[in-house]
Amino acid sequence: MKRPSNFGLGFLIAAIVGFAFVCAAANLPADWQREQKLEIPAAGLVKISLPLATLDAARGDLEDLRLYDDNGNEVPYLIERPAPAAKLTQPALAFKVTLNANQTVITFNTGLSQPIDAVTLETPAPSFIKPVKIEGSSNGRTWRTIAEGRPIFRQANGASQLRLALPAETWRSLRLTVDDQRSQPIPFTGARAHAAEAEPTPGESFPVTIAERHENPGETRLTLNLGAANLDLASLRFETDEPLFQRQLTFAVPQVTEDAIREQVLGHDTIYRVALDGQVSVASLTAELESRVQSRELLVLIRNDDSPPITIKSITAQRRPVYLVFFAKSAGVHHVLTGNLRCAAPRYDLASLGGNLRSAPVAALQLSPLADNPAYRAPEVLADVATVGTTLDIAPWKYRKALKLLHAGAQQLELDLEVLAHAQAGFADLRLMRTDKQVPYIIERTSITRTLPVNATASTDAKDPKRSNWTLKLPQAGLPVTRLSCATSSALFERTMVLYEMLADERGEKYQHNLGSATWVQTPDRKNRELVLTFDATPQSDALILTTVNGDNPAIELGNFRVFHPATRVLFKAKADDDLLLYYGNAQASPPRYDLSLVANQLLAAEKSPATLVAEQPLKKSARDDYHAVGNGGLVFWGILAVVVVGLLFVIARLLPKAPS
Repeated sequence: MKRPSNFGLGFLIAAIVGFAFVCAAANLPADWQREQKLEIPAAGLVKISLPLATLDAARGDLEDLRLYDDNGNEVPYLIERPAPAAKLTQPALAFKVTLNANQTVITFNTGLSQPIDAVTLETPAPSFIKPVKIEGSSNGRTWRTIAEGRPIFRQANGASQLRLALPAETWRSLRLTVDDQRSQPIPFTGARAHAAEAEPTPGESFPVTIAERHENPGETRLTLNLGAANLDLASLRFETDEPLFQRQLTFAVPQVTEDAIREQVLGHDTIYRVALDGQVSVASLTAELESRVQSRELLVLIRNDDSPPITIKSITAQRRPVYLVFFAKSAGVHHVLTGNLRCAAPRYDLASLGGNLRSAPVAALQLSPLADNPAYRAPEVLADVATVGTTLDIAPWKYRKALKLLHAGAQQLELDLEVLAHAQAGFADLRLMRTDKQVPYIIERTSITRTLPVNATASTDAKDPKRSNWTLKLPQAGLPVTRLSCATSSALFERTMVLYEMLADERGEKYQHNLGSATWVQTPDRKNRELVLTFDATPQSDALILTTVNGDNPAIELGNFRVFHPATRVLFKAKADDDLLLYYGNAQASPPRYDLSLVANQLLAAEKSPATLVAEQPLKKSARDDYHAVGNGGLVFWGILAVVVVGLLFVIARLLPKAPS
């Protein structure tokens, strides 16, 4: 008998292994999209930390996670999410403040018998920065230095740091010496001692990517790509080479509310690097969060005020691990399944395992990379989302624009200036149409601010020479601008700036429509020479007037005029070859209500293709444009009135008796 070649033997082994894999996979349910394998060395209790990929592939609360052994039997499990326990905080007892030469000495009893890891001071002082020396005592007589040069501060912009971290240790009394050499003493009204955790909460660090950076007036907006969704974020650490700074941070995530997508604030914190008394700078670059982020994106808003933006080199996040705990009846391969949008959360009876589940040690076992379940048939993205709605009579709409689509699936469209100017303020009149059928959509209102340059012409009021005016020309009338900024070369002045526009009523009478005002103070030591004025109302025309009274002072010089408006996006689902039209410009339209809002979170999480708009097509002229157009105000009104008067005169003439011949 002929002996098989090595190639033939290898092919036979590969075929057998492949057949065995298919057979094993066939025992897995077909409704789950992704699979990961876990090799169990021996029977018993198993506890592993789920990797980022598993959390990202599963639903928010892991309702779709399933565990199967190699025979296709479902294995009950428990999800454990470690979280910091509520820490005990004790108000200071026997609180005493003593003012010495160049020092404020604070002593108090902690009132705690367990270790303390922080103390927070309380003061009504609005603006200060001071170094603090911290001492502890176990008997109230002998003192030991715990830390020196710890900064406390509060700034006018709201950034503050009054919490002083300590090594976890038990102290009966604390003494804090505040250095007043460089500034006046400030009052202290109390303090709080914070008990340390009995056991530190576990955490895992991982790098995050800065996906977008937008510079808004006085604020930097960072969009962070976390690399996975459904993470319990503990903190973020910012790496920067900035020598001295203090910045207040706001954390937010996109969330569906009231049939639109808005940004929900998760929390605030402050990072800083300060120098005290010429010593080496003291820094706190870690911002605490302790929030669950169910999206892949996290927004970080850095408040700069009048300071220039800081450079962020990198950001590292720390997350709380998520543990999968189960009892393996036998050694061998187990399968973790994720990716089922329709299944209900499982209900397992784990009473027999008792408290051993949570006390089990974490095993050094690794899940295999995510792989497709061979039995799974991938559905269409957002398959349950209807791409068309009811019919609509578009006769009352005044404008439309065609859309350009690149790919099929979820789409993202940012509204341009013409749509912003001609649509309703709340975008209730937006309609996305495929022939005569509506296409459901969701409005996403972002904190992104777009900048528009403005042409400005300076002039002096002939009737009032002490008044300076600047006429600003916007790109479009009716833009939803929210802020105006300009710069000055003048070094010393104080002016009240008023912004308004001239409109005409239905009878052609002009009136002044006030848009906002601000008091602007400029001194030689102030580096930022920029005026920022917030609009109180939305302008209706494209010509704005900024005015100020100089009094007996020389006129100020202004330039670099800019206006700002928020970016608004429309999210929807479409095919690449769809011929879609966006209709807008109907003051009587009510906001639509689509079932798409029920799956808005899926639409937000889906990978979106950017859609764009082409040239505007006017469908009918708005009478409102004639009424409010400066220079033409009242033409329609007076024309109609003239026709009515002529008609009445003709009727009266016919009714009068004829003169005798």
